[in-house]
Amino acid sequence: MSSNEISQDLINQFKNDYASRKESKVLERTVTKNGILASSQDLRADIDSTPVFSIDLDTGDVANQKQSGRCWMFAALNTMRHDMKDQFRVKGNFELSQNYTFFWDKFEKSNWFYENIIKTADLGTDDRKVSWLLNEPQGDGGQWDMLCALIEKYGVVPQSVYPETYNSSKSREFDTLLNEKLRKDAVTLRELVNAKTPAEEVQARKEKMLGEVYRMASYSFGEPPVKFDWEFRDDDKQYHREAGITPKEFFTKYVGWDLENYVSIINGPTADKPFNKTYSVEMLGNVVNGRQVKHLNLDMHDFKQAAINQLKAGKSVWFGCDVGQHSEPREKGLLDLNVFAEDELFDIDLSMSKAERLDYKESLMTHAMVLTGVDLVDGKPKKWKVENSWGEKVGTKGYMVMTDEWMDEYCYQVVVEKQYLTEEQRKAQAEEPTQLLPWDPMGSLAYRD
Repeated sequence: MSSNEISQDLINQFKNDYASRKESKVLERTVTKNGILASSQDLRADIDSTPVFSIDLDTGDVANQKQSGRCWMFAALNTMRHDMKDQFRVKGNFELSQNYTFFWDKFEKSNWFYENIIKTADLGTDDRKVSWLLNEPQGDGGQWDMLCALIEKYGVVPQSVYPETYNSSKSREFDTLLNEKLRKDAVTLRELVNAKTPAEEVQARKEKMLGEVYRMASYSFGEPPVKFDWEFRDDDKQYHREAGITPKEFFTKYVGWDLENYVSIINGPTADKPFNKTYSVEMLGNVVNGRQVKHLNLDMHDFKQAAINQLKAGKSVWFGCDVGQHSEPREKGLLDLNVFAEDELFDIDLSMSKAERLDYKESLMTHAMVLTGVDLVDGKPKKWKVENSWGEKVGTKGYMVMTDEWMDEYCYQVVVEKQYLTEEQRKAQAEEPTQLLPWDPMGSLAYRD
């Protein structure tokens, strides 16, 4: 028998080792009955993660993205409504319409896909970039800069003006059908380009395809408003009415952010990404000729300090992380490395550095939420308060606790105003970015529902 095969002698060796361990049968009964996580859960993590913070912003009720991957939209729009809540004293359950940005994201992502298909039409379908495009023509996920691109072009509206629909709350049916259409259209566009069809004719065909996408999205999410009326009572029960306002006018008047001042900071400690440099990702985006995805890579100390600076100023912070890693987010709302001890349960070594997890596909950003507090002890963060978008049944009325150690290992992105960076960091952020390949982990999209 070849030495690289599994021999019966080797299996017998493993069986003997298993039998020699006194704990084997006890743990076998425990794990087969209760599962891995329940068998390895450490309840002491509950004590270490009490929801008390030295800086704790009052941001109101949490939202619920339901069965959709719109966490990045919810997190971004939540940070904006926090400001609106304080400035205009709108009631705590007020939300900006996530369905509105969802509609335009689907529409713009379709055009983004078509344009990339046209650009790569001379490559075979087995080319890695073409294969990457076709693997998921569009999805629910996104990043901060992509949300900014949508708002800069289309503005925002209150949720009461453009409410949730079945398809925005349960997006799988629509996504499956739209991706089927986009792949079918890719066949046509590639054939037209390779047949040397004039560019204007290719664009005309693409526009017809986009018209069909618009119709699909309008049937599924409702046709978005061009102008609208908005009425509300503030916390003092004073009545307000805004008539005939456009979504872009609404953003300017009621949100009022200069989105150019909000920049993405990442912590990507891999060898190919030196700190204090900026990076973009090839083919990543949604609005053609819109805002470019751009990240400034900082070490973890500076990364966290920027977030702390913004929280100290009373402003919440959009952030991206790998929410399912070594955590209990669904019920207890704990992001804590010590919640489960699977390595101790199986007596195995699972330790990897953050860079190794990125390089070896063990981790990347999967979910976006909002930092609304931090517990500082002697000036150093111990744990963070997190506003999620999974409804009030998670954690403490929808809010979660993230330990600082967990943040070190599984947080990858925060968005802060430039004023909370140092002068040197602002200069670095202004530099032209290095372009990363489409599948780089820093190009991952927040999508978890």
